[in-house]
Amino acid sequence: MTEEILEPELPIIDPHHHLWDLRPMLGVFPQPHHHFVASVSRTPYYTFNELHADTSSGHNVIGTVFMECGAFYNGAYGNALKVLGEVEYVNGVAAQSASGLYGTQRLCAAIIGHADLTLGDDARAVLEGLMAATPRFKGIRHAAAWDADPDVLGPPFHHPAGLYRDAKFREGFRHLGELGLTFDAWLLEPQLDDVIDLARAFPGQPIVLDHCGTPLGMGSYRGKLHERFDIWREKIRTLAQCPNVSVKLGGLAMSFAGMPDHGPEAGLGSEVLAAMWRPYIETCIEAFGPERAMFESNYPVDKWGASYPVLWNTFKRLTLGASADEKRALYAGTAARFYGIEGLPG
Repeated sequence: MTEEILEPELPIIDPHHHLWDLRPMLGVFPQPHHHFVASVSRTPYYTFNELHADTSSGHNVIGTVFMECGAFYNGAYGNALKVLGEVEYVNGVAAQSASGLYGTQRLCAAIIGHADLTLGDDARAVLEGLMAATPRFKGIRHAAAWDADPDVLGPPFHHPAGLYRDAKFREGFRHLGELGLTFDAWLLEPQLDDVIDLARAFPGQPIVLDHCGTPLGMGSYRGKLHERFDIWREKIRTLAQCPNVSVKLGGLAMSFAGMPDHGPEAGLGSEVLAAMWRPYIETCIEAFGPERAMFESNYPVDKWGASYPVLWNTFKRLTLGASADEKRALYAGTAARFYGIEGLPG
């Protein structure tokens, strides 16, 4: 699907993308019967060249934020500290971009890594190691996505139920605030009460909810997006009452949401996708306001439903009536402030 780029001068900080090379692992992956695994298997590597090509495909992407995805771990550091390998690798990508050889973009200007917070107080040493690796490191994500139906998430995900309420997890979580680090929360729509409880328990901790809270259209939730919309909306409005929480506007092109329910790169235009996603995006913006909301690509995972240019065209269609100040916040300002990114061009 090829489209004319809308508002090509609008500066964008893409606050959520991954980098990986899964080719060595494809032989040990489960058979790709699940939509998510099938999509990832079709994108076995996504490194600097692929990211640069996407972010240079027409929209004015001035910078990006890398989001942990369990790639490039270094086992030589030991089990707890192997996560350092991912941050070290991504810092190299950031340095490659910052060299200026590839333009003025600052890819991976901020890096979100991972630390196992269920280590409790022992997680602090891991966090401090990540901080020492690079000043681009800004925080962590410790995903908690879980559902009783194994067909919802598929084989790659093994997070325990109720993780954000776990006492040991919270023992580790408190160190984020003490160290001035951010937290990305990924969990599913039926679990939103868990992140609400976490945000209330740590009102000083900056938290951002990934992927609009991940509405579900897979497995036992197939065909139930409409009937569960009011439940999702009420939880989003409740979470937005926590001033320490922001939201990422995206992730709706993942297979989990079923919007679209076929892919990868389903071939739908931005007008069709905008109509599909409007209720979710507008609800989040109304609840959190532009100063606590940021559009995200979630690439290459969202490649399931849209190419990179079409994805951002879709978002721009949804903000045609927004003011210039609102657009500055939604497309770059909120991300820059939340992740402490300074000095980007544009």
